[in-house]
Amino acid sequence: MLEAYAFLGAFTVQILATSILYPTLFVRFVRARTVSLPGERLAQMYPGVDVARAQERFLTRYSALHAVIAVIGLLLLAWLFGYVRRADWHDGPVKVLVTLYFFVAQVFPLALIVWLGVQFNKDHKHSLPDTKRKAVLERRGLFDFISPFAVIVAVLGYFLFVAFMLYIRQHPFPGFAGVIAIFGVTMIYLVIALVVYVMVYGRNRNPLDTHAGRMHGIGVAVKSGVYTCIVTVAYLSLNFALRLLELQRWELFALSAFFVVCALLSSMGVIKPLRQPVPGPL
Repeated sequence: MLEAYAFLGAFTVQILATSILYPTLFVRFVRARTVSLPGERLAQMYPGVDVARAQERFLTRYSALHAVIAVIGLLLLAWLFGYVRRADWHDGPVKVLVTLYFFVAQVFPLALIVWLGVQFNKDHKHSLPDTKRKAVLERRGLFDFISPFAVIVAVLGYFLFVAFMLYIRQHPFPGFAGVIAIFGVTMIYLVIALVVYVMVYGRNRNPLDTHAGRMHGIGVAVKSGVYTCIVTVAYLSLNFALRLLELQRWELFALSAFFVVCALLSSMGVIKPLRQPVPGPL
């Protein structure tokens, strides 16, 4: 029963992280970020619109949605507490429910933000008049935003994961899908690498974004992307190792802990502004 109680504890933390901690930090960040935007250009982009009032209305709905999701999580936790204490319980349905709850708590509100933002811009946004903005000339590189050690760990983790999958392939267990796992991890790495490259070396297409805000966004994207790579290969490797050791019941704890770490990584961008990187020699 130790693994069951460890899972219940991890799932409790998952509810707190995804449905309470992250939305609280997000609401505080949005309010602080709006105050820092240039009011004149904001009025030009949304003429005749009380942006502050619209924002508060959105944040109220966003907080209410997460409150409902938190209640659902607590009800699910109560049901799981009784279910995992049964002698005939199976981990398959629990994995599905825990994963589904994570996507409901993290992905659905994010999709709501994107949809509401698109609708708001479609109804109210006007193009800003052409004005020349002063560009801050500085050389940017990947290691201005993250340490080389973290990047090395991410790259090394990928090759160690591939080697681990090839090893298990020589001694497979029922249901082993190493090739699919390697393909999935490779796609994750490629997508994250593309996003990081675009963020670091791409153009800033947000007319309201300040230089400090731009640097903050790049830093968050780079760090969360690299750390996501590390956490993903670590979780998958642990998951396969538990299968090899016939400790499948601990997979639920590992899964919920993985979702907690993902929620914390998502919170990186809404905790506090990132310090601007020191420009290198031109």
